[in-house]
Amino acid sequence: MQYEPVIGLEIHAQLKTNTKIFCNCSTSFDQQPNLSTCPVCLGLPGALPVLNKKVIEYGIKTALCLNCKIADKNIFARKNYFYPDLPKGYQISQFELPLGLGGFINIGEKDNQKRIGITRLHLEEDAGKLLHRADGSLVDFNRTGIPLMEIVSEPDLRTAKDAKEFVVKLRDILLYNGVCDCNMEQGSLRCDANISVRKAGAKEFGVKTEVKNMNSFRFMQKALEYEIERQIDELESGGRIIQETRLWDEAKGVTVSMRSKEEAHDYRYFPEPDLVPVMVSVQWVEDIRKTIPELPDEKKERFVSQYNIPEYDAKVLTTSRDLADYFEDCAKLYSDAKIVSNWIMGELLREIKNDNTDIKDCSITPKMLTDMLGLIKKGVISGKIAKQVFEDMYKTGDAPQDIIEKKGLKQIMDPNAIRSIIKEIMAGNPKQVRLYRQGKTKIIGYLVGQVMKHTKGKANPQLVNKLLAEELKRD
Repeated sequence: MQYEPVIGLEIHAQLKTNTKIFCNCSTSFDQQPNLSTCPVCLGLPGALPVLNKKVIEYGIKTALCLNCKIADKNIFARKNYFYPDLPKGYQISQFELPLGLGGFINIGEKDNQKRIGITRLHLEEDAGKLLHRADGSLVDFNRTGIPLMEIVSEPDLRTAKDAKEFVVKLRDILLYNGVCDCNMEQGSLRCDANISVRKAGAKEFGVKTEVKNMNSFRFMQKALEYEIERQIDELESGGRIIQETRLWDEAKGVTVSMRSKEEAHDYRYFPEPDLVPVMVSVQWVEDIRKTIPELPDEKKERFVSQYNIPEYDAKVLTTSRDLADYFEDCAKLYSDAKIVSNWIMGELLREIKNDNTDIKDCSITPKMLTDMLGLIKKGVISGKIAKQVFEDMYKTGDAPQDIIEKKGLKQIMDPNAIRSIIKEIMAGNPKQVRLYRQGKTKIIGYLVGQVMKHTKGKANPQLVNKLLAEELKRD
């Protein structure tokens, strides 16, 4: 019997504000434990929260990008539960009246798209962070009160691959808007998955488990694939699925039980008495809508039509806003966008990946790259020499003209000088010359290679081919 997975996601994204949601404490990640705290985020008696307006604006901006309906009235509530990193004993969150409802994201290619519904987008404060050691556990309250946006999907996902694509697409939207840095390793983007399986064609959902601790896209896909197989194996062997929370153990490649969730937790929500309702006007929403940049899907389509590059190139170049901007800056300076795309996707992204850095920190500016491409086009350097120039540009930040001059890399364009080298190569390779003249013309490639080797790649390849063909026809 075939089984069908059913997956719903809960994504928590820390908003990229300078201060916390209800106080003026810094949200900076790299601080000593418990230094970025105050009576408000520690929940000390008499401290009162004051809502950060930027949090609402970032929430509205994201909800609009996710095609959600914006609620004109927002109420924060107290979500009551005990945990060591929750100093107040409750979390201020949105419950009955969240900021955004009923949105969607399309995944898949243009001709085969799947619409994944979004149940809700609500705002809340983050909890602290527990640090577990052999001799006990420590708690860092710096993260307490950092503004958090929770995005809950409908159970519309049917494969681990689709779930990964959904989160990647959501991440790109958040990054383009600048509302979250989406660093999964630091916990600013976290994803939990609810997974169940059912027999193909069934309408009722199976018993679900929740999987946590997935701090990379690769781990998330592996965890979901494992959990799907585990549930199918359990059912096939006559067992039953227990509703529980499970953790992904990357070292062992398995999910492990954390706690049972047979009964729903009663959080005893009630309206937060220290915060007034937030009223969102139509004008405020429209003002925020105007600040939304061109999003990845729209940019990808425009790149294909405007610059005449393949869809694959456009998809790679729009994976980040900085990379897309870099490409466009280059395309404005050099007429052949496809050549620009090739160099960015090949040489540039490889160097950036090797250095584990970012395009915005790259030492090669768009002008430097396009100046080098112009030198190739003019015949000053060959494509092979250009790769050497590119490496030096990346390491030193020097202009291509300076590197070429300093290292004597100018291409040999003098026909007489090239012809003289060709004659020398022909004299040293009589067998190959004889075979060529007997009709085995493909051997010319070997002779061209010998000329290029002799000139250390500096001879103009087109001119070498032309002159060599002429000399080989002579008696």
